[in-house]
Amino acid sequence: MELAKIESLLDSYFEGETSLDQESILRDYFSSANVAPHLMAYQGLFVGLKNTQKEVSKREVSLPQASSNSRRWWLSIAASVVVLIGVVGLQFSGNQITAEEQHALAELNKTKETLLLMSKSFNKGTQEIAVLGQFTETKNRIFK
Repeated sequence: MELAKIESLLDSYFEGETSLDQESILRDYFSSANVAPHLMAYQGLFVGLKNTQKEVSKREVSLPQASSNSRRWWLSIAASVVVLIGVVGLQFSGNQITAEEQHALAELNKTKETLLLMSKSFNKGTQEIAVLGQFTETKNRIFK
């Protein structure tokens, strides 16, 4: 029963689903002398983890000064203001179309209408040529 529980905890451990208490049970089991032979491969891992818990760093950690945070605060505000000015400037300048641009748009629309009219005429002519092709085919059958 104990071995089945350890194997279940081991599977959960490698899936990342164990709690700290369950991990402690695994470390204690693998630190003991009665580890099952097929689980001996994991003993080094858990003994190493238990030993690293005892390690303490003697190195001093220094934190950055608070003045750099205030500078970062002002830089972020300045960047936000620049972006806001850019967006507002684009909004107001993008809505105005010059007289030359209006004239060009009107000419473009006239050109589109002309090309559409030409396309309709060509399509009508193509349909008439198809009828002429059928007439020629029928004539060739009769005169053969």
